[in-house]
Amino acid sequence: MTDTRYLVHGVFWDGPAPGPAAASGGRPPAMRLQGPGGAFTALTLDAGTRLGFRLAAPGKHCLGHHQVHGPADRDHVLCPDRAPAARGSQCERCFVLDDSRLIHDFHRGGRVPPGLRAYLMQPHWLYVATFANGASKVGTASHPRKWNRLAEQGAVVARYVARAEDGRVVRLLEDMITREAGLPQQVRAAAKAAALLAPAAAVDLDALNGRLAGEARTLLAGAGGEGFAVVDERWARPELSAKACAPAARHAYPHDLAAGAHGFRIDALSGSIALAALDSSGLEFVVNLGQLKARVIELGDHGSDVPAVQEALF
Repeated sequence: MTDTRYLVHGVFWDGPAPGPAAASGGRPPAMRLQGPGGAFTALTLDAGTRLGFRLAAPGKHCLGHHQVHGPADRDHVLCPDRAPAARGSQCERCFVLDDSRLIHDFHRGGRVPPGLRAYLMQPHWLYVATFANGASKVGTASHPRKWNRLAEQGAVVARYVARAEDGRVVRLLEDMITREAGLPQQVRAAAKAAALLAPAAAVDLDALNGRLAGEARTLLAGAGGEGFAVVDERWARPELSAKACAPAARHAYPHDLAAGAHGFRIDALSGSIALAALDSSGLEFVVNLGQLKARVIELGDHGSDVPAVQEALF
């Protein structure tokens, strides 16, 4: 048990992309925790991890902002006041100072600082991702985070459809696919968690993703223009996500992660969403750990109350 208060920055998949000899998907994901003095701790979230914590303060708190200096060079500037979050996970001051917020208007002629421009001018990938209930989206990833981006989003299956020479071109292509094919650019985290309560069959999700990716490639091939190449490449899902994405009997986690004490064993992880076992219950629950982002917790030997649930009869 500890009384150290940590500010949760989220769940990150920072390991390398899985290769032929790395079926486990490389380094396991971790929850990034900011201590009282500003130092960070990475809490590994591998299969079998016991996670116990209690909420130590109400509301959400600012996670600071980023200053981007180049393709692989950025500073994470912590909020000096740990101010209450006003916009998602930032206070108004840090939101205004954050270079990342300027990314979304760059391809429309928006001005960006030199460091962010250097980041955006590196190669980017365009992908089509499908989640556990069949909801699908088009998205982009910088070359260094080609694999990690989809792991953190919790995709069940995904395919890359284009490699662009820079971030401006890839976002123009993304907008075109949304406009012409009707694919959205976002799937809400709550919808992803709900989908994992009853995942569709893998073969059906793969067929759907393959069809949507094929339609996107057809549009790209007919678009003309320069600065990109159409590709047909499948994303490699981390092995740690497999059990979460497989159809099975499970339940929605019944407790509010914004308050109280919680504890469970992580059996699988898809993005920030855990498939977790409560102590001695014999049941599995879907827990959206993304709801802890920007909240203050204390780690310890805590447990979650086991609810009275009726297992599905068929």
